[in-house]
Amino acid sequence: MSKTAVPRDLPVIHQRQDVAQSRLFKIESIDLEFSNGATRQYERMRGSGRGAVMMVPFIDAETFLLVREYAAGTHNYQLGFPKGLIDPGESPEQAANRELMEEVGYGAHQLQHLHTVHMAPTFFNSSMHILLAQDLYPQRLEGDEPEPLEVVPWKVSEIDTLLQQADFTEARSIAAVLLLERHLRSA
Repeated sequence: MSKTAVPRDLPVIHQRQDVAQSRLFKIESIDLEFSNGATRQYERMRGSGRGAVMMVPFIDAETFLLVREYAAGTHNYQLGFPKGLIDPGESPEQAANRELMEEVGYGAHQLQHLHTVHMAPTFFNSSMHILLAQDLYPQRLEGDEPEPLEVVPWKVSEIDTLLQQADFTEARSIAAVLLLERHLRSA
């Protein structure tokens, strides 16, 4: 069995139409024709195209920082890595540093890209850059959170315990942990 993708022509998009919109989201209908002649109409959430960042910030060689914040989708508080949208004109690294300052009160002298992930690519066209943040320095910026975020230090040696936490269920944060473990093994 080959692990290499077989080259395929992308479906042709014949029509795009915004079918719904809220303050934060746009739903787009797309009429597609596949290379075998099959036609389908798909709907997807259309993002801003700016993307987002998630940071794995290390306060020291053995400890990274998490945040606990309200998640409206599940109506509970979730533990995860700091994250946020890339503002117009920002690079992922600039956005990562700004979000760190806003959410955990630190900037990073060192940022290393671990991976770019897509959340539910069947329905969303947004990407998230996951970055390792090291050599932190105290620096706070005012953010847009409605309440202060709880900053939670976590030891690398306790990653298995983290993965068992009832409030650590956000898939992108779990992916970041797996990428972190791979990075630490290769270092």
